[in-house]
Amino acid sequence: MLENCQRHHMVLGLTALTLVTILVLIIESRYAAEGSLARRRGQQFVIENNSTCWRHESYTVVQECHPCSEFDIVSRSLGVCIHTHYKEVLRCKSGEIVTKSCDRVALIEQRNFIKFEAMAFVLGVLSYLVSYARDRILSRRNYMRIERQLNRVQ
Repeated sequence: MLENCQRHHMVLGLTALTLVTILVLIIESRYAAEGSLARRRGQQFVIENNSTCWRHESYTVVQECHPCSEFDIVSRSLGVCIHTHYKEVLRCKSGEIVTKSCDRVALIEQRNFIKFEAMAFVLGVLSYLVSYARDRILSRRNYMRIERQLNRVQ
């Protein structure tokens, strides 16, 4: 079926599939974000004897959400690292410093996704190049065969 399609029809179809894929990813990420917010509101993580001042007063973020060290996770020395393996350090308006558990860092997720997309793109380009080279070889063989047949006839 694909050999009967014209090149611009194939490009148009591929573009449409790409747009639908991107649309689905955007919709899925929005629903996932809404679900994680609802889940986060319902979850109560161990605060490790820290104050919960960040719940009822304003705070500033001292350290953004980052992965806990392997030692903290294995030894369970830092209670906030047990559930999500990520922590964030906050300073409340009263001056108190609090360590709290947080969800996975969005930048790490984004970086992993970009790596995956780049690898898929490279694999796609390599596949295209191999199939293009194979097509050229087969076309050349076919041309040579036809040329030999025409030379025999004359």
